[in-house]
Amino acid sequence: MRLRWLSFWLFLWAMGLSGCAAIGLTLFGVGAGVSTGTAVAYTLDGYAYRTFTASLPKVESATLTALDRMGIKVEGNEKSDEGKVIRALGADRQIEIQLETISAKTTRIRTVARQGVFFKDRATATEIIIQTEKILNGA
Repeated sequence: MRLRWLSFWLFLWAMGLSGCAAIGLTLFGVGAGVSTGTAVAYTLDGYAYRTFTASLPKVESATLTALDRMGIKVEGNEKSDEGKVIRALGADRQIEIQLETISAKTTRIRTVARQGVFFKDRATATEIIIQTEKILNGA
């Protein structure tokens, strides 16, 4: 039995050293949103996303209000093939928010907060979605 546990831990350790992102995300990342009570999901390339039961204009308005409350300056707001793209700046972060119409009453929001060329600030991207949700819920 002891040999099995040792083998198991060595396997996990080896996966961590090899840079296997899938194992790390599965073991440590999946429950992150559930444990904090949020329903925000993440892509491997650093985007946070969530779907709201609200029309695109309502989600857009709530997002712009959230950015204003957070002190993040909106740089652009343009139409895209899927819906809207909002670009904003906060301190040393470039923020992009994509709003996609799923149906007349359902909208998906995807956010990314880029910090330099290589880094993405997941916490800021998540907070934008959380604040948008609070505004949609009337808080």
